[in-house]
Amino acid sequence: MNKPFLKWAGGKTKLCDKINTILPKGNRLVEPFIGSGAVFLNTEYKEYYLADTNSDLINTFNYVKNEGIEFINYVNDLFVPENNTKEKYLEFREVFNTTSDTRLKSALFIYLNRHCFNGLCRYNSKGKFNVPFGNYNKPYFPRTEMIFFFHKSKNATFVVSDFQNTLNSTINGDVVYCDPPYVPLSDTSNFTSYSSGGFGIKEQEKLVEISIKLKSNGIPVVISNHVTEWTMEHYKDGLITEFDVQRNISCKGNNRNKVKELLVLFS
Repeated sequence: MNKPFLKWAGGKTKLCDKINTILPKGNRLVEPFIGSGAVFLNTEYKEYYLADTNSDLINTFNYVKNEGIEFINYVNDLFVPENNTKEKYLEFREVFNTTSDTRLKSALFIYLNRHCFNGLCRYNSKGKFNVPFGNYNKPYFPRTEMIFFFHKSKNATFVVSDFQNTLNSTINGDVVYCDPPYVPLSDTSNFTSYSSGGFGIKEQEKLVEISIKLKSNGIPVVISNHVTEWTMEHYKDGLITEFDVQRNISCKGNNRNKVKELLVLFS
């Protein structure tokens, strides 16, 4: 299994085999929620169109794609023992939040991802990255993973785009995989107040609506999500596959439980 070079909440590396059994064949894989790129890295399509609303993420992917080893070595210079302190981390985080140099910011994005608490990617209301220092003994530098990403990305296009624009740009021969923010597992009666990064019930409903439209146009769509009353009702026009996933259910990471997830194919 090919691992992404970024840590990522909800990453799909362990589920790629399962996702691959459901993804139809096609010329190009389109992902409106690229995240760490695990599905992209573990599929074999001729082309890829990969989008996300996080410009820091997409810029980083494009620097790895366009510069390869030169950029990888540039990032590697940040992974030295003297930079693995809380003081240095906070200094670099401030540079990341203030610089207009996108190359430096992309390198720092990888540094922050590997040095911050649990590899979280979180911004405050002003758009500033605010995850605290992770205090790891020796943060891993993902050289091997970055080199693989560089070679794989030759047939990929990375764009900053929301899911609606991305889905509406699909063409015949495309296959779509969506990994949106999940519907919460709590009582769906409270779902109207739910929102994760601006992705709430209206966005979930719109994703289903567009997926059904694409299905009617001959473009298959696969979506990952939790098994809930809401998803089972709204995904009923697709082919649903359920399975258990081991998941941390506390911030300390020592409380693990199985939750039910699904993959739905609209095709």
